[in-house]
Amino acid sequence: MFTQLNPSIPLHVQGKGDGLAIGVIDYGEEHNLIWVTAINETGEIWCAPNPIVRMKANWTMGRKLGD
Repeated sequence: MFTQLNPSIPLHVQGKGDGLAIGVIDYGEEHNLIWVTAINETGEIWCAPNPIVRMKANWTMGRKLGD
């Protein structure tokens, strides 16, 4: 199943950099979620598996970098 995210979610993809997740692909319980992410620096679109995706810090929500 593909879910378009509205609004997009700012994420960090390990090895690729910061970007905006524009969608999520869910292949079911035997697979990781796949985050469809537009990388800020390069404009590339990457489909990154859940284990290498991290949320960005959010001061308003009290989420520090690395949490």
